[in-house]
Amino acid sequence: MKKTKFYSVHEKLGAKIVDFAGFKMPVQYSSIIAEHKAVRNSVGVFDVSHMGEIFIRGSKALDFVQHITVNDASVLYDGRVQYSAMCYPDGGIVDDLLVYRINEKEFMLVVNASNKDKDFNWMKENNNLDVEVTDESDDYSLLAVQGPNSKAVVEAVCDKPFELEYYHFFSGKIAGIDAIISRTGYTGELGYELYFKGNESTAEKIWNVVFEAGEKFDIKPAGLGARDSLRLEMGFCLYGNDIDQTTNPLEAGLGWITKFKKNEFIGKETLLKIKSSGLKRRLVPMISEEKAFPRHGYELTVNKRKVGTITSGTVSPVLDKAIALGYVSTEYANEGNQINFLIRGKEIPAVITKLPFVKK
Repeated sequence: MKKTKFYSVHEKLGAKIVDFAGFKMPVQYSSIIAEHKAVRNSVGVFDVSHMGEIFIRGSKALDFVQHITVNDASVLYDGRVQYSAMCYPDGGIVDDLLVYRINEKEFMLVVNASNKDKDFNWMKENNNLDVEVTDESDDYSLLAVQGPNSKAVVEAVCDKPFELEYYHFFSGKIAGIDAIISRTGYTGELGYELYFKGNESTAEKIWNVVFEAGEKFDIKPAGLGARDSLRLEMGFCLYGNDIDQTTNPLEAGLGWITKFKKNEFIGKETLLKIKSSGLKRRLVPMISEEKAFPRHGYELTVNKRKVGTITSGTVSPVLDKAIALGYVSTEYANEGNQINFLIRGKEIPAVITKLPFVKK
């Protein structure tokens, strides 16, 4: 198992460590609910250094990104980020990812930790444009500073004041160390990502200055548990749960990032056929007033007949209600429809609702 450069910090803080995507990662420090609420109400910090950073360089870098991703990267300019996905020829999802345009000849693709090697190999297999594809994941550490007070914290440790629009980034220094500072987030709150290179002492230095700057805001370290419950309250997809090789972007509610007007991209032909023939199922958000804990893999029923499967579920720490995402047969997938979580043989009534679960 690999360790991020913050691992000794997590140990000192008494984090509960779990194996995740080939890394030893903190799942929680105090409690998932406390860490979740710290992010919603003030500011929390996640070590997400396990994520992958793959660089595309060369005169045909944009053409290559266009070829392997479903979104339209031609609209990007230097300092702009885009949410996108890669698909197989059959329309199944290789991964969802972030595309950073550094310049017209250099892009950084930030991919999911569990898919990093698979994604890197997929890019190399489909590199028919002679671009340079480099996996630099082990060189970078990554902190996500999330919450209403995150800007005050990041600005306090950055070498210059900034006004950063959503899905933008710039190069600066954090505690004198070169960094990429971006504003994307996976929590639904205002939030920033700090990408930087260096050893364990560099990582600990940045961790310490961030927490010193956040002390007056009661800043908290947050683990993978809170990251999952926060993203689910927003309805953000998690690869391996809500999307994977067996799902396509259209049924997963990611049609908005699938740009059919651009030239050829891998999977386009199949996705156009799926779109014209109609979806057989859709990923929908559901909420229940009952005391229940919906989990990945539980069946969804109508009149005691299975109509779908839960892909992600929890009890929302903010709403104190059961919330879930799941694929449902299209005929039952409309907002307002009644549906049941099948939990230990008992049908728990729920309703299909609108995202996000927690309105911001």
